[in-house]
Amino acid sequence: MQFDRQRQIAGVWSGRVKILIGFKEFIARGNVVDLAVAVVIGAAFTALVTSLVEDLFTPLIAVVFGETDFSALAFEIRDSEFRYGSFLNALIAFLSVAVAVYFFIVAPMNAFKEHREADEEATTRDCPECLSEIPLAAARCAHCTAEVKPVA
Repeated sequence: MQFDRQRQIAGVWSGRVKILIGFKEFIARGNVVDLAVAVVIGAAFTALVTSLVEDLFTPLIAVVFGETDFSALAFEIRDSEFRYGSFLNALIAFLSVAVAVYFFIVAPMNAFKEHREADEEATTRDCPECLSEIPLAAARCAHCTAEVKPVA
């Protein structure tokens, strides 16, 4: 009886150890770590863009429109008040974040990717008959068996 109880306890611990090992492998994967880094950088970037909007863009808008805070703007139709000022504040913040993300992250990454792809030499080409991808040095297409001139 004592021996069976010890085997049950060992089995429970063995299962828990397997779960912990699986969790460790899951956390150690690159995509989970990349996601965590992205969240932290995203939070820092949001603070930066919020400061940009509040400290630079809002005063510039105030110069043009004469008001720094739009949250009080509203209109009324048949005793119903429509507060569109808060929406304008949120819209300005969203557009500012979108512009900053595009010009500081997306555009440079696209340029880097294009530059990197241009530097890589092509190792394949398309078959003139079936348009399948074949190696540059191939004398015959592996897909349609058409003869092709090897590219040196």
